Amino acid sequence: MRAVVLLVGALVLAPVARGASIEISASTFAPSAGPLTITAQVGSPLLFGVRLSNLRGQTLGWIDAPARRTQRVDLWDGTLDGKPVRDGYYQVELVVRARVLAAAGFHLDSTPARLERLRVTSGAPFAGDGPLLTTLSPNGDGLRDFARIHFALTEPAAVTLDVERTVADTTTIYTRTWRFRQGPHTLGWRPAPNVAPRTYLLSLTTEDTAGNELTYGSPDPFVDRYPRAPVARVLGIDATLTRQSYAPGSFGILRIATDEPELKLQVLRTGPEQLVTYADNLLEGVPVTGQTPLDWRSRRDQPNDTRIRIGDWPSGLYFVKLTAPDGRIGYAPFVVRPGVPGLLSHVAVVLPTNTWQAYNFYDADGDGWGDTWYAGPPVQTVALDRPYLPRGVPPFFYRYDQGFLHWLYWTGKTVDFLAEPDLEALSGDQLAADYNLVVYPGHTEYVTEQEYDAVQRYRDLGGNLMFLSADNFFRRVDKDRSVLRKIGQWRSFGRPESSLLGVQYLTNDEGEHQGLYTVRNAGTEPWLWEGTGLADGSTFGAAVGGYGIEIDHTTPDSPPGAAVVAEIPDLFGPGLTAQMTYYETPAGAKVFSAGALDFGGSAITDPISQILENLWARLTKP
Repeated sequence: MRAVVLLVGALVLAPVARGASIEISASTFAPSAGPLTITAQVGSPLLFGVRLSNLRGQTLGWIDAPARRTQRVDLWDGTLDGKPVRDGYYQVELVVRARVLAAAGFHLDSTPARLERLRVTSGAPFAGDGPLLTTLSPNGDGLRDFARIHFALTEPAAVTLDVERTVADTTTIYTRTWRFRQGPHTLGWRPAPNVAPRTYLLSLTTEDTAGNELTYGSPDPFVDRYPRAPVARVLGIDATLTRQSYAPGSFGILRIATDEPELKLQVLRTGPEQLVTYADNLLEGVPVTGQTPLDWRSRRDQPNDTRIRIGDWPSGLYFVKLTAPDGRIGYAPFVVRPGVPGLLSHVAVVLPTNTWQAYNFYDADGDGWGDTWYAGPPVQTVALDRPYLPRGVPPFFYRYDQGFLHWLYWTGKTVDFLAEPDLEALSGDQLAADYNLVVYPGHTEYVTEQEYDAVQRYRDLGGNLMFLSADNFFRRVDKDRSVLRKIGQWRSFGRPESSLLGVQYLTNDEGEHQGLYTVRNAGTEPWLWEGTGLADGSTFGAAVGGYGIEIDHTTPDSPPGAAVVAEIPDLFGPGLTAQMTYYETPAGAKVFSAGALDFGGSAITDPISQILENLWARLTKP
């Protein structure tokens, strides 16, 4: 809106005032919405300025000091001498020789509309719900299908709801705007039945008639820096075992949170199945139990525990599969460790259970952001007993871990599986007594001091190691019961991971570039390439589109004799090369490192399967 107010009377009639006028771009002005445009002009060149005064006629200061001209356009930001002018009613004045020739009035409003008594409900509270957290289960049964957001608006305004999915930033999945008068109001969100179970930030933005905006809801994990927004937890079947591993014949506690009235429970072993999964929210396996019905009608308002028996099953990675009549599924993975370490196999496969939880974006505290430092600061801890997001599947499982498990089972290998707490409970001497080979098939970035000490001692005693990913043993974490705390990089504690692995983390580009390995120095370790048809200069990895994401490289701390057996040259730029290495120690240890994050996931493709067979034949021997 443009507003023009001209003083009339004797001043207007005076010859000096002929043609004098002042215009402003809005009658209500919010500095946060942009500057106020002030246009002042006179009929002939004069010494004039633009001044601000209140409605009592009190002069506050010059917006534009007097100068000789016929016209002046000012973009005023709502300050005088660098200080904000407080809210109120004012006028701008065209002044010549202390006389006001024209003036225009306006309202300065820098206070946005606020949402008082803000809260969210669903009609049926779930345990843990509060004023700014509600639980939804959009299955159409009329219970917890709809989030109602209640508030009292301090002035008329438009209110926009943005339903946001958060990772390290926000993605809006639904938006709608309402216009409300001052006073109490309710708006809402009904998620579609196929909305993925997780928490969603119900971000609210007000815009008043002046253009002031105020957003409730943080754009980053520093939640307390911003007005808090409501959060909706869309509940599927959230399930977790309270421990990462169990001995055969023991009992586990399965914690389930769901709105489903009944469930079927079944335990499966993942790896032997002749089915390749290509989804982050699916697990497949071979059943080791039948389906057990669970009546959940009396347990729908809070998480509940149920006890499951761990059978006399072979060591491996297992999962509980929970299925509801409406098709919803939840998983709870766990490791069955060997009853007696080393009795049935002298090979231990260590699954990256610490790193799985570090990358787990499950939001247990209900603030709308994943409880992981990958959401960003200020998070420094992760809980190890949370369900995995999405739907209970460990992060990146099908890309980094599934392929190697298939290779193990499909080629008839027998191994002991360990979760990281199992390895942390063993000394290096115990490992060396029980195992000829310890394999790290996936991304094991976060390790405790106990694990690092045990593996290093194991290597020093002549134990063999195989690392099939990259960025392993990069960061130190401390563990307090079921909580991991991020401490720092191991190399900053004088223990560079390359001194153990042969290579260490160099850089990453989140998978933007993938490249093929090129064989180097084939004559130094000819056994590695037997049966592959590969020789110096040969490339491999085309079957999976190449490798990369995160890469490792040798350093001056790499052990003497660490040979680069293959590399992906200049993958991320000059000198940013992924390197695959192998070395042996005087004590007889043999250590292989793949050097690229996704190498192990391609274990069932050629020629990787043959390379692994060659490694297996050599490294399983003392």
